[in-house]
Amino acid sequence: LSAFLPREDARDAFIGKAARTIADLPKGAKVGSSSLRRQALIRRMRPDLDVVMFRGNVQTRLRKLEEGVAAGTILAYAGLKRLGLEHVITDLMPLDGFPPAPGQGAIGIESRIGDRDVETMLAAIHDVPTGQALACERAFLAALDGSCRTPIAGHAVIKGDRLAFAGLIISPDGTQSHEINVEGPADQAAGIGDDAARAVRAKAGEDFFDGWA
Repeated sequence: LSAFLPREDARDAFIGKAARTIADLPKGAKVGSSSLRRQALIRRMRPDLDVVMFRGNVQTRLRKLEEGVAAGTILAYAGLKRLGLEHVITDLMPLDGFPPAPGQGAIGIESRIGDRDVETMLAAIHDVPTGQALACERAFLAALDGSCRTPIAGHAVIKGDRLAFAGLIISPDGTQSHEINVEGPADQAAGIGDDAARAVRAKAGEDFFDGWA
């Protein structure tokens, strides 16, 4: 990844058929998501809800919502905005209570390793703060051996030359979670993410990761 464009809002968005927020959903209501992280966070927030698998592209999921397959779903705000679908959003999830996946909202550009001409061109559009934030988040994910099938959240914010990072690991059923909040120099972003992952792993214990897909 040679460059990142300025990051969009990293929050998740709730789309409700009748209820406008997750808090408004009645007990036992179905909420659809194919993301293990979102499923776990929904269960932590509302253990009385029925979290069901929700697959397909955005339009397919919205159609399922209209058909009553679920009472609500959660998708990335950035993706909905880029598709011109902001109007379907009924609530935005808070970063502190419903943290996003590492890299959410960012667009990265790949290039061939060692191609100096392309790297020079990409440098003109590279957003440095986004690159620093993503270096931290990706290091956190990598140190935890994470993938899209593991319930891991991480979000870094750059303010001047400082970086603030919040990371979370959570069990798939949402009953156990461990969080970490750290700060440091933005130019040491990757190291901060790596250290945060090792700290949260030590706090949780190796058994915490047993059985993760």
